Formats: sequence, C-alpha cells, structure tokens
Amino acid sequence: MSKETIWIVDDDRSIRWVLEKAFKNAEMEVRSFDEADSVLRALNRSEPDVIISDIRMPGMDGLELLGRIHEKYPGLPVIIITAHTDLDSAVNAYQVGAFEYLPKPFDVDEAVELARRAVSHRRASEQGELQAGQVDAEIIGEAPSMQEVFRAIGRLARSNITVLINGESGTGKELVAQALHRHSPRAEQPFIALNMAAIPRDLLESELFGHEKGAFTGANAARQGRFEQADGGTLFLDEIGDMPSELQTRLLRVLADGEFYRVGGHSAVKVDVRIIAATHQNLETLVEQGRFREDLFHRLNVIRIHIPALRERREDIPLLAQHFLNRAAKELDVEAKSLDRAVMDYLAQQEWPGNVRQLENTCRWLTVMSPGQVVHLDDLPPEMLHGKAESHFDGDWSELLRHWAEHELARGHTAILDEATPQFERVMIETALKKTGGRRQDAAKLLGWGRNTLTRKIKELNL
Repeated sequence: MSKETIWIVDDDRSIRWVLEKAFKNAEMEVRSFDEADSVLRALNRSEPDVIISDIRMPGMDGLELLGRIHEKYPGLPVIIITAHTDLDSAVNAYQVGAFEYLPKPFDVDEAVELARRAVSHRRASEQGELQAGQVDAEIIGEAPSMQEVFRAIGRLARSNITVLINGESGTGKELVAQALHRHSPRAEQPFIALNMAAIPRDLLESELFGHEKGAFTGANAARQGRFEQADGGTLFLDEIGDMPSELQTRLLRVLADGEFYRVGGHSAVKVDVRIIAATHQNLETLVEQGRFREDLFHRLNVIRIHIPALRERREDIPLLAQHFLNRAAKELDVEAKSLDRAVMDYLAQQEWPGNVRQLENTCRWLTVMSPGQVVHLDDLPPEMLHGKAESHFDGDWSELLRHWAEHELARGHTAILDEATPQFERVMIETALKKTGGRRQDAAKLLGWGRNTLTRKIKELNL
C-alpha cells in the first residue's frame, strides 16, 4: 500500500517541524506550507490524503481555507489545529466540513492517529464509490492488488497530475487510463490514445504533432495530431518505452512549454493536455541503457500505478471469466455459457502470459466453439489441455530448492546462499504484502516478524 500523504499548513515553523518529524517517523509522506494560498495552488496539481491546518494564519485563515477546500474537494479530509481560545470556531467548522479538530497543546501520537483515521475514512469511501462502478468501467477485481489500483484511481480523482502505468501486455492499462480520465476534471473533454509500438517510426511525429499541407510527400492537406485532438483533455501514450529518442526530446519540450510545431509548420501550437503514459517495460533499465531520456522519465514518473498480472490475482479469474462469457454472449446474441467447477479451478491454475486479454479471447472462443451451455474440461481449447499454459506449482517447494542448489553447485557456483537467501526473503515478503493488501503490520504477523524487522528487510532488499 502506498504511503499516506499529509499536508501541514501552519505559519509557526516549530509546529511544522514537530508534525513533520512525527509523520515521517510514522512512515508518512509530508509536505508543509506556511500560508493558505500556496496550498490552494498546490491542489491544482496534486491532492494529499489529509490536510492539517491551523486556524490563525496571516492572510487567509484556516476556516476560510477549509471552506474553499470543502467546496472544490469535498472528499478531502481537513483536520483543524486550534488553541483553546478558538475552540468554539473549531467546533463550528464541522458545519463547513472539517473532519476533526486538534486542540493545542496536542500529543504528536494523537495527531498521527487522527491523521491515520482520516486516511482510512477517505480510502474506504473512495473504494466503495469506485467498486460500485467497476463492471461498467470493465475494471474488475476483488484481489488486494486490484483494490490498490482502485484506491489509486480514487486518490487521483479531481487531479490533473501526470501518471505512469506499469503492467504486462494485456493487463488492462488503457482501461485504467480511461478510468483516470473519467474521474478527473477533464472528464467532459477528449480522451485520445496512441500506441507507440503500433505506429511506424517515420509516421509517429506526424501522428503526435500533426503536419502542414505539403510538409512531405502525400501530405495533401493540413492535419491535426493527437496533441491537438486531446487539447483540454487527456492524451494516453501507450508503450512509451518504444518512443524513438528524437521524439522523446520533442515530447519533453512540449511537456515543459505546453506548445509545439506541426511537421512543416512555423507557428507554435499551444495545448493544455494531461499525459498518462503506460509501458510493459522497465523504464529505469531503459534509462540506464541510454534508450530512454532520464529527464523525460522523471517528467512522466510523477505518480506510478502498477497493474498486476493475472497470475498475481488468481482469485479474480472466475469473476472475470463469467463477465467475458456474458459479454461475448451479448455480442453474438446468444445465451451466456457457464463454467463447471473443474473448468473454473483449471483456469485459475493457468499462468495466462497474455493476461486478461488472453482470458477474454478464451471466453470468446468458448462461446463460439463449446457445444453445450455448461463448459466442461474437454471443451477447452486444445492448446490449454496440452500443457502449453502451465499451472502454478503447488507441491513440495523444498524439493525444487534442493534441485536448484544441486544445479548451481554442479555449474561450479559458490556462495549460493548469498543469492538464495535474499531471493527467498523477497518472495516471502512480497507474498505476505500481497496477501494483506500492502498492510505492513499484518504482513509482519504472517511472517512471524515484528513490524520494525519487516521495515528493515524491505529497505535492505530495496523493495
């Protein structure tokens, strides 16, 4: 689970320092402001989980700030810090929308606990709102890793911030991008998508930025590019890792200046576009290899959302399969088919290298090719029954480890525990965190460790 983000607004430097230290010790992200106007400007770019604000400040006071925030960001909890002399006005602030008030002098542990309660309240509300519309948005999932995706979309609602989506091919990155757009202030404006890997290299520049008449052979008329088409809305750049280096330079300039030139053009075109990028590649590795600009990577990597592979959320496979069977039946105007228990269990054990897209295609195939209304094991595509989609291992892991050790030693490798132990701990930690939806306290209990031990291991293993 991502860290809680707390913004502190107080003109008293000592109070800001005390709260910053307390929240950082509690492993929260903290940002401080000494006056209200800068907070409102910052909210145009991003949104925290909670704001903690003093009442008495020069310029706009805390209650006016609270009213402005509640009007524009009604789901954002605001905790008011008050001296006893301001207690009546703080209590009255509930009418304006305060989540809670914190009377001075306060205990820092109480402040941390109150902030955590506000975060939990907000995330539970966002999760409920988004889950109600999951099927309509066709992002379906009950696994903890998918709940994290839904919460991320909720936290980014009403935001124009740049987002980078990571995930294997077929996991549904474009669906998440569409959901981010639909829940943003740009929802009524265009959502334009462009797949970098699907456009020939020599046409990409024209696709992105458009061209003037006569700019090149065959350019018989001026044409808008995707940036102009997305003006005011969202531009989704899929497989951004495949963008040629010369276009990376142009994209960086557009992100910095908000303007560009069409191919063959001499007049700058100004645009207001939110960028959502996606890739199945490791952009950090591409940066190290010199294949992706580091400055562009940092421009895009403001907020990152990871979409889990289907094999990492097997509990969602039956739900997804039935959804795709129903949709295929509707498309073909036939009665929807269902899977018997053996098929359901078998599908849940497959590796699904093509992820959700592969499962959807399988369900479409079954709708057409399966002879009865109930799908049995023999009705599955032949390649699935002949072991081409491997099932996950569920036997004696120690035997596999023994074979690995024998193999490594036979190859002359030494110090094999230096490789095996960190990898073993990494797998155990990642699996426990996945099981608990990222909650470290609960994961530590599953592992038989204390929370501090788990935190130290996460840092050691660079997780």
